[in-house]
Amino acid sequence: MQKKPKLVDAAAGLRRRAELRLSRQQTKKAPCRTVADNQRQLHELEVHQIELEMQNAELQKSRNELEMALENYTDLYDFAPVGYFTLVADGAIQKANLTGASLVGIERSRLVGRSFGRLVAVELRPAFNIFLKQVFAGRAMQSGDFELLSQGKPSRIVNIEAQCMHSGQECRAAVMDITERKRAEIALQRLEVLAASNRKLEQEIVQRKAVEKSLKQSQQQQSESLEKACHMQEQLRYLSRQVLTAQEEERKRISRELHDVIAQTLTGINVHLALLKKEAEINTKGIGPKIAGTQRLVEESLHIVHSFARELRPTILDDLGLIPALHSFTKSFAESTGIRIHLKVIADVEKLDSPKRTILYRVAQEALANVARHAKASRVDVSILKLSRAICLTIKDDGKSFQVERILHAKKNKRLGLIGMRERVEMVGGSFAVESAPGKGTTIHARIPFNIRTKKQAP
Repeated sequence: MQKKPKLVDAAAGLRRRAELRLSRQQTKKAPCRTVADNQRQLHELEVHQIELEMQNAELQKSRNELEMALENYTDLYDFAPVGYFTLVADGAIQKANLTGASLVGIERSRLVGRSFGRLVAVELRPAFNIFLKQVFAGRAMQSGDFELLSQGKPSRIVNIEAQCMHSGQECRAAVMDITERKRAEIALQRLEVLAASNRKLEQEIVQRKAVEKSLKQSQQQQSESLEKACHMQEQLRYLSRQVLTAQEEERKRISRELHDVIAQTLTGINVHLALLKKEAEINTKGIGPKIAGTQRLVEESLHIVHSFARELRPTILDDLGLIPALHSFTKSFAESTGIRIHLKVIADVEKLDSPKRTILYRVAQEALANVARHAKASRVDVSILKLSRAICLTIKDDGKSFQVERILHAKKNKRLGLIGMRERVEMVGGSFAVESAPGKGTTIHARIPFNIRTKKQAP
């Protein structure tokens, strides 16, 4: 703003010097000049005057532009969004713009000569001193983040970019307020930590839900197993009672048969023998037919005893094997019931040990007894085949069907034969299944592991 009077004074002085020179020239050459010379000289002076006026206009224009540029520069410098400071090597502030003064909360006039390091937070001052030394040590731009103290305001986090000037005596520092950005970064970091924690929690929730689901399934399975075990226990108790009852009934029947048949027969034999003894003492004639009658009574008793023994356990099973025992049983079953039986047995079945052959015989015996009691069938197919690692007994009839699950899982199961067959087969590691459908009859499958018996296992 002080350059305008100086430019005006310079132009006025230039004009005065030009007029003085012109008057001197006119005084010296006045006697010799002609009118033409005076006119030419006047023309040149007028032209020169116009040139000076034009130069003066250009200078005025340049001055105005310079003043405007200076004003714009001042505005840009003072009101820039970034604080600008000019520092010397010891950190003293030489210049500062309004933004920088506002950033530290001190008037610009009071900042000049103050140490910039005193404006930095105490714990960061050693780092700032090192930063300032690096700035004056070279020409490269240096950058660093620091915390600035602000009078009457909260401290601010700033980024300082500083570069040493060509003189090496000063540096210019651009100070940018990055407090909000740092807060955003910290918030973002916290958000990332929270997001990671949330993801971890979600994973834990998923895992816990999976564990809860597994526990529920396990509890459900345990409940089902417990219920099944209780049902089986109740069924076994009922079966045990029925078995005991059946054993007692069988004992009563055998006792009754022995008392009513064997005892009476033996009593008759005893009476006959007593009579024979008396008659032999008196007369031996006619004793032969009486002895023959007594022998017949003895044979009948033996036949009854043999029948009881066969019912309890057929001796043919131990003496000849499973195949002859099944042929004998099915033949007598067909004769007594009128049901046609087709038997198919492989020879390898005799390689099973005695307990397994006995189980197959009892299953066939009980299955055919059930057919006779309940099925009202006209034909039964009995087959024993060898699978890859097992022997499979299949008994199929063409009689009426029944609801297998209801019968097997009934709390009071009157068909003890099915449960007994299943227990026998599962006792040796086998599997037992029953199929029954209307119009297709009933099929029983008993599968027993096939292990060839050794000599020590042979009965």
